[in-house]
Amino acid sequence: MRADYPELERTILALTSGEDDIVALMATVACELHHADERFDWTGFYRVVAPGLMKIGPYQGGHGCLVIPFGRGVCGAAARTGEVQLVRDVDTFPDHIACSSSTRSEIVLPVRDRAGALIGVLDIDSDRLAAFDEGDTDGLSGILEKVFSNVG
Repeated sequence: MRADYPELERTILALTSGEDDIVALMATVACELHHADERFDWTGFYRVVAPGLMKIGPYQGGHGCLVIPFGRGVCGAAARTGEVQLVRDVDTFPDHIACSSSTRSEIVLPVRDRAGALIGVLDIDSDRLAAFDEGDTDGLSGILEKVFSNVG
């Protein structure tokens, strides 16, 4: 089953309506996304906690890396560049951080507050090669923009 992004967006917006706590929002989004798509093996957030540094936030799945600097891995690249990272094969990504040996592909999206400040990244890993595409980028970006536009 693949995520039905319009339906998922409606559900997440209904669940998060009026909420402005970042951790509560991240927890709800991670949970709903993770259970909406069988490709999603690990779904979660890394929060910006200091200049150039992120720590793990709410997630679903196995363990994740606890700390990720902006200069390392796919999550760091998304934070550093402010651009979505769509990685079809993590073995081809320079400096990929293997938090889980089962991860084969990954999508990471920057998360911004209402002022446009980076507050973290959404990281979704799959145990399948080339699991993600531009449809995922569009669907996930739309959800993140609407949910986190009330924060900050």
